[in-house]
Amino acid sequence: MLTEYIEEALKKARYEIIGDEEPYYGEIEELKGVWATGRTLEECRDNLKEVIEGWILLSIRKGFPIPKLGGIEIKEIKEVVA
Repeated sequence: MLTEYIEEALKKARYEIIGDEEPYYGEIEELKGVWATGRTLEECRDNLKEVIEGWILLSIRKGFPIPKLGGIEIKEIKEVVA
């Protein structure tokens, strides 16, 4: 489920070239604060993937909502201990 969510998020990424030593910039509008840069488009995409992973973990830990993407939803499952 986590891998599918990350892949879906990467499908929604927007990339542009900026005036920087790492000129490739990518962001995912649906995931607030998720962006990355890289020297190549592939490096930017790899960096963006790592940022998404960290964003998901932090969101779960802090109890922040994680939006559904392409029908894929990540949510905490609370077990009932008998």
